[in-house]
Amino acid sequence: MTVPLPRRLLAEFLGTGLLVAVVVGSGTAAQRLSPDDVGLQLLENSTATVLGLAVLILLFGPVSGAHFNPVVTLADWALGRRAGTGLRGQDVLPYLAAQTAGAVGGSLLANAMFDLPVLQTSDEDRTTSGHLLAEVVATAVLVLLVFALARTGRAAIAAPAVGAYVGAAYWFTSSTSFANPAVTVGRVFTDTFAGIAPASAAAFTAAQLVGGVVGAGVLLALHPTAGAAAGDVLVPHPQTDPDTQPDTQPDPHPDAETTR
Repeated sequence: MTVPLPRRLLAEFLGTGLLVAVVVGSGTAAQRLSPDDVGLQLLENSTATVLGLAVLILLFGPVSGAHFNPVVTLADWALGRRAGTGLRGQDVLPYLAAQTAGAVGGSLLANAMFDLPVLQTSDEDRTTSGHLLAEVVATAVLVLLVFALARTGRAAIAAPAVGAYVGAAYWFTSSTSFANPAVTVGRVFTDTFAGIAPASAAAFTAAQLVGGVVGAGVLLALHPTAGAAAGDVLVPHPQTDPDTQPDTQPDPHPDAETTR
């Protein structure tokens, strides 16, 4: 049997929540540590995000695939449906709900950890044509990366590869690469360095969905059978639940005599 849906949803909720807590928390810390240097703030924020994301993918990937991103979830379902791989249709909405709820919770958690008002919203307007184009590009490359890694048998290196890409995209995109509708919604709930105003969040989400379609299109142009590997996005996760299987670890001391 596959890993039960409730456990996969818990992994997506916790993973997305902790990712947002890393983004918002490190942004708040950076703002306090380097109040007069925005470039240094971004460096501190991006470094923490790169490391935190890689760890979270390794931690939760074996349970849920570590999507942490509605665009990745939707692409996983859409690309895998013809090949009979990837996420089942009835699991898509629960995944999206868990990711979004986790993202909001992660932002509230970060606020609380830094003694800020837990319930707050951002007034940071990020809606410009350049920002929206940047979100299309950032999301498209992210989708292309994770599915290309899976299709070419390199999904095992997704944690460092995705972390490295996100870190680079912080700097080469004008939007600092949100590339994730759930994270975007979560960042509405912090009026700090990492925040985004609700109106901007809606525009960002639309751009990210467009980016997901673009990324999937380029992926299929490069790898027409990419859907066959959708079950291994972001990282390979077992089709059978490891926690229901007997322990098959070999005896570390097979020649040792039994003592009483």
